Amino acid sequence: MKGLISLFLGLFVACIGLDNPAGIPRFTLGNTDLMSGVDFIPAMIGLFAVSEVLRAMVSGAPDWEVKQTSIGNPLRGWGRMLVKYWPQQVRGNITGTAIGILPGAGADIAAWVSYAMSRKFSKTPEKFGTGHVEGIIESTSSNNAALAGAWVPALVFGIPGDSITAIVIGVLYLKGLNPGPTLFLNNPESIYAVFIIFILANLAMIPLGLAALKAGTTLLKAPRRLMMPVILLFCIVGAYAVNNSVYGIVLMLIFGVLGFLMEEHGVPIAPCVLGIVLGKMLEEAFVTSMIKADGHLLGFFERPVAAGLGVVTLLVMLLPLWSAWRARVRQPA
Repeated sequence: MKGLISLFLGLFVACIGLDNPAGIPRFTLGNTDLMSGVDFIPAMIGLFAVSEVLRAMVSGAPDWEVKQTSIGNPLRGWGRMLVKYWPQQVRGNITGTAIGILPGAGADIAAWVSYAMSRKFSKTPEKFGTGHVEGIIESTSSNNAALAGAWVPALVFGIPGDSITAIVIGVLYLKGLNPGPTLFLNNPESIYAVFIIFILANLAMIPLGLAALKAGTTLLKAPRRLMMPVILLFCIVGAYAVNNSVYGIVLMLIFGVLGFLMEEHGVPIAPCVLGIVLGKMLEEAFVTSMIKADGHLLGFFERPVAAGLGVVTLLVMLLPLWSAWRARVRQPA
């Protein structure tokens, strides 16, 4: 139930801004900055970083306990984990690739969707949120797969899959290359260059990741009372840099307090993030479908494929409620 509350809260945040397609302001309270909706980056900074700073300030958390032991070889045991968690990797790669191909979806959505799926299918969902390796493997696999999948619409159709490929498309145009089917016919060497760069980038991630591990252990040795103000400073700079406006800082602080209150009352943040990220796309797809169906909900079930997807969606939504109801009925009075 708390997960649903968090999800609907995220969907409500996604509704802030101009109505689609009428263009009527919703929940803006007369603020022109909210006309374009809630900026994703300040909201995420607030929900995750600022809420943690507030928690440390309120609880007076002690310094991190760092064991003075050698890290050793971080790659040790990766083969065993590869065998043990292969379903999570396969599922994350498939999900990430599928979401990455969708224009504008991005790796963040893929990671959160895969994290939710991993928790749903896990035998130990109570460990999620504590750094459980099962959720980390699936979400990071999905994140990496989405980054690669975003290049599919960018190179094949000239449609950016995310912000990175949007910049790449602009660079290709500056170089006289037209992203699309003609790129494969007229400049196939450019495609092979992209593939080679991908391979080199993945290889370069290994030493860079090892260096980041050592830097992370050094940062953890710093006192928390000194780290939290520095973290808050970086949060403020990042939120301001999004639009070079104080509006981002205010938004960050509001969501920081919201995230702090949610975690204090045991409400998960992940569903709220999914609601914020997917809310706009959900509304656009729903409104477009309703316009095509002349306002009839049965239009979602007229064609076989649409009917199948609709039935699956309803089952996914209703099965958890039915399972919870059966569990409550079976409990002895």
